[in-house]
Amino acid sequence: MIDAGQLVAAFNDVASTKNLSPEEVNDLLKDGIMAGLSRIHGPNVQAEITIDDASGELGIVLLRRVVEEVEDPSSEISLGEARWDDDGFEVGDVMEIPVDFADFGRNAVMAVKQRIVQRVRENERDRIRDEYADRVGELLSGEVQQIERGKIVVMLNRSPDADAIIPWKDQNPRERFRQGDPIRCVLKKVEETPKGPRLVLSRAAPIFVGSLFYLEVPEIHQGIVDIKEIAREVGGRTKIAVYSRDESIDPVGACVGLRGSRVQAVVQELGGERIDIVPWHAEPEVFARRALAPARVSKVMSDPERQVITAIVDEDQLSLAIGRNGQNVRLASQLIGWQIDLYGSREWLELGADLSLFKRESDDDAFETSDFALAELELTPETLSSLERAGYRTFLQIIDFDRAAFLEVEGLEETEADQLLALIDELTVVADDAGAESEGGAESVGDSEEGQDESGVEASTEEATDEVVASEDDEVSDPEGQAAAELDDEEDGGSTTGDSDASDDDEASDTEAEDVAAAEDENEAHA
Repeated sequence: MIDAGQLVAAFNDVASTKNLSPEEVNDLLKDGIMAGLSRIHGPNVQAEITIDDASGELGIVLLRRVVEEVEDPSSEISLGEARWDDDGFEVGDVMEIPVDFADFGRNAVMAVKQRIVQRVRENERDRIRDEYADRVGELLSGEVQQIERGKIVVMLNRSPDADAIIPWKDQNPRERFRQGDPIRCVLKKVEETPKGPRLVLSRAAPIFVGSLFYLEVPEIHQGIVDIKEIAREVGGRTKIAVYSRDESIDPVGACVGLRGSRVQAVVQELGGERIDIVPWHAEPEVFARRALAPARVSKVMSDPERQVITAIVDEDQLSLAIGRNGQNVRLASQLIGWQIDLYGSREWLELGADLSLFKRESDDDAFETSDFALAELELTPETLSSLERAGYRTFLQIIDFDRAAFLEVEGLEETEADQLLALIDELTVVADDAGAESEGGAESVGDSEEGQDESGVEASTEEATDEVVASEDDEVSDPEGQAAAELDDEEDGGSTTGDSDASDDDEASDTEAEDVAAAEDENEAHA
């Protein structure tokens, strides 16, 4: 004889392993018993089932309607049969027939089992679907259960019965796993299959790196530091752009950690993959300069319409900017979302570019420019609307404008142009006067060199070196003597001699007349 109490206890054990509540267990039992009654009496059977949680006793009562002629034996009973037990039954009454669970045959019990197993699987699928549908992008941990046909079957710690796999394309080619190894991965998506929901995991997605930093960096978990962009080539290199909501916290330093402890933990999880952490910036030009790290960029220009960044670097920085097989510039382009055209300084000059702009950018590389909206300036609404109609909305877009450029903007008058120029002069800060003078000297040297190249004059390396050494000695010894020597050079048509280069400090302190006489003698000797 079947003990109903033992049956309920067995179902409770199953429910505990499947994470089912007592109410769900009772519903499963009732549904299973109804399936067994349907197997015995028919598909339209009606019954009342009660379960005593304390004793585990089952109460099963069939309900049949009394009719004159029976059309559905599973739910109806004739008036004559009903009056066999009680003469008071009339047509339309409902007759209650108690049923003992021990009277269930083999087929009925199998029907109960099948229905319960089916309901348990359906509930588990629904639970997995509801639990993980909103967790896409989160980090999950588990154990490698099996490796078949290139994909890794994972048994998750929280849901051992969940169907979770890592396809081949979402694996890191530098990693190798064996059965039983612990593994961490990110939930990429939840897809439906005929067997229920399937969790597609990934260790190659860029968001996997972000999830690891979210786990290792408390500032990211607290929302102080945000991960703005991630660009990754699996197994090779990853670039990540971070931004801090608190100015007192360095986002890059927070991700790196003390002596690199935080970033090293992420690198070890990725199997030694290289990670570049750069500070995020809203201005594409500044962001592109940072994204091309570790290379130092000399000049950056942008084309917002085509979303193209033109970056110029020195020749010694060109290989760093390109990276191995173009990896660095490719990841930088993915990080900022713009196309990057990279040029070396030599190639840039061969294209006929402006040398002075290139040199000024190199000298001012230590200074960083911050941008802001024009609406923050004290401008009239008419001026602001005129600039916005022309496509200028930030300060850096008009920082290089002159008076003529402002007057070309429709709606701007001379007074507005003067006001804008005054604001630019007030808000721009450049290098000190000494740096500006040295910058001007560098530009003049470049101009003089270009002039010499155009005139076809060629000087040997030794003569150029002697001229530089002689000019430096003259400047240190006597400025007046230098001025006299320059006067002599102009009178003689720019000719130079080796004797003047080898003159001592005592000869440089002689009178101007003696220098002139000596120069004339030398010219006569040469003649």
